[in-house]
Amino acid sequence: MSERKPYKTDLSDGQWALIEPVIAAWKPAHPSVSGHQGRYEMREIVNALLYQGRTGCQWDLPPRGAVMYYFTKWRDDGTEQIIHDLLRRQVREKARRKADPSLVALDTQSVHAAAGVPAESTGRDAAKKVPGRKRGLAVDVLGLVIAVVVLAASVHDNAAGIALLDKVAADTDTVQKALVDRGFKNAVVAHGQMVGIEVEIVERNPAQSGFVPVPERWIVKRAYGILMLHRRLVRDYEHLRRSSESRVYWAMTAVILRRLTGATAAAWRSA
Repeated sequence: MSERKPYKTDLSDGQWALIEPVIAAWKPAHPSVSGHQGRYEMREIVNALLYQGRTGCQWDLPPRGAVMYYFTKWRDDGTEQIIHDLLRRQVREKARRKADPSLVALDTQSVHAAAGVPAESTGRDAAKKVPGRKRGLAVDVLGLVIAVVVLAASVHDNAAGIALLDKVAADTDTVQKALVDRGFKNAVVAHGQMVGIEVEIVERNPAQSGFVPVPERWIVKRAYGILMLHRRLVRDYEHLRRSSESRVYWAMTAVILRRLTGATAAAWRSA
């Protein structure tokens, strides 16, 4: 394989060391049908995924087919979430918190869908006037993603909240409480009781005017802002909603790797 120019999104040796054990264990357990070991190094595959997520652009090497092969494999068997969750727990423990949270905040974001996204998986958010898809996030008090769901933008926040609660309850048994805004209704509160999570609808102080961040609730808004620095997520380009969720996990994995190693994010416009 020929040399390529380095990208600012490339994994450092320290960052690769954090995720290599997971991929090294995955590789021999998933041999190709032909027995071929693969032409490209796994580190280069991850570099390509992180580069595309951050810039929204294509890359020099490896070719798209090879990258998408591993992207879909890791998406379908949940490897990308395993990597993300292991790193997320390390960040929490580094901050002297328990590995899994007891409190999460839920919110949704509607984004435009690209022209090639199937119409049957999209819709129009009537409140925000956005045609496309709706992302739902559950984050902890550090702004780390605990769960993500992607739905048509026309789906009500209640359905997104219920799907998020189900995913949170399935992935961890430590979450006891979820904070939501007024866009979520009593159906979400009732569903929370069914899965053992207390849901609190946080009301805005009517005496306040203008933009006033709500304590603990603003953290999920900040998480969406961080995701928007990844150009692949500015629109939804994925044909499958599960692929959209996977892109979020990879973007947050890049954020977490920087937190764990003290690296800084590369700006879009850097030379």
